[in-house]
Amino acid sequence: MKKLILIIFILVSSHCSFDNKSGIWKNSNTVDLKKTDRFKDFETLYTKEQSFNKIVAPNKNLDLLLDPIKTTKQWSDEFYQESNNFDNFDYENLNELIFSSKKISRHKIKDKILFDGENVIVTDNKGNIVVYSVDKKEITYKYNFYKKKFKKIKKNLNIIIEKNIIYASDNLGYLYALNYKNKKLLWAKDFKIPFRSNIKISGNKIITADQNNILYILNKFNGMQLKFIPTEETIIKNDFVNSLALYKGSLIYLNTFGSLYSINSQNLKINWFANFKQSLDLNPTNLFYSNPVVVFKDKIIISTDPYLYLLNINNGSIIFKTPITSIVKPVVSGKNLFIITKDNLLVCINISTGKIIYSLNITQEIADFLDTKNKSISIKSLSLANNNLLIFLNNSYLVAFNKNGKIEKIEKLKSKLGTSPIFIDKSILFLNKKNKLIVLN
Repeated sequence: MKKLILIIFILVSSHCSFDNKSGIWKNSNTVDLKKTDRFKDFETLYTKEQSFNKIVAPNKNLDLLLDPIKTTKQWSDEFYQESNNFDNFDYENLNELIFSSKKISRHKIKDKILFDGENVIVTDNKGNIVVYSVDKKEITYKYNFYKKKFKKIKKNLNIIIEKNIIYASDNLGYLYALNYKNKKLLWAKDFKIPFRSNIKISGNKIITADQNNILYILNKFNGMQLKFIPTEETIIKNDFVNSLALYKGSLIYLNTFGSLYSINSQNLKINWFANFKQSLDLNPTNLFYSNPVVVFKDKIIISTDPYLYLLNINNGSIIFKTPITSIVKPVVSGKNLFIITKDNLLVCINISTGKIIYSLNITQEIADFLDTKNKSISIKSLSLANNNLLIFLNNSYLVAFNKNGKIEKIEKLKSKLGTSPIFIDKSILFLNKKNKLIVLN
């Protein structure tokens, strides 16, 4: 009898130990405050519709069709590609540590990192651009544009790379081009107004926007102005920044006022525009929030608070609108749109019909999978790889759902996430909390 009691005690203890020491529920009382608290700053939104928070079980015979799995060799844009949408990446998913570098920077690294096929490129809050060779396993170039008078100012750089050239804009109003192979500054311009958007390249044009919602179209070879397009200004700033995307001949620009512009990327004329601010009081002090705009084929996905919109890229007409708020950038594959709501629901929507295919409570699914109590999690990002939805948590756990909404595995990454991961040649790359480059297959 004593032996039986001892065995039961060991089993119960080991079960509890997994729940508490695994760390997946870690920091449950401070769940991603940046993502949840940002909604408190907004004006009261004039909508009678309640935000979607229903559970919709997937059909037992569900078999979603996704885009083909793609092996990536480069990540030259902070949102991966012109459209800002992620592919269905190829990933070994073995969670084996292939490589860990020495510390790349002593300072805080920006969340987004780039890869040109040979080098990882990062920026830090001191304004350093660091080029790290994966083959040579060393920093091959480090550049700082700023003079001593800017030493104490934290810099926020936005970068994009093309043919060995880094184009960078910052929160001081500078925009410059750096050939990091030749270690030569090609040109630099001081526009006096902080930049507040990602950067896109279209032909010979470099495109960005400042904090006053002015759109800049510049010659990428010398930085000379081709056109400035002023749009509605917002006096009070929040976490949302101007968002740019390209698709074929269209430049899509979503500003912090809540207006969406479609601009012909060749003649730079405005095709159409729309506004998504829900307040009846359309004044510059009201705050607007959205995830980065995503383009998928002939459709534009705008994920705002409180609505999710799907628009026709040709004329801006609304295909459907639903009261769902996503805390991550949406991912689209096949006819399926995947988001995660502020209630931590993983939602799959058919982009042709607007029908919700499934809506699952992520924390409950995790609890059921681990056979533990349901607690809180803190979500960092959502990606698609090997036909699985990969949810990265801020405590460096990875939760893998298959495309039809069932958890396949939960595992702790070999190193703590310091930046968002990128998918390169069947591996994932990121900088850890100690600013070391980590490569996992």
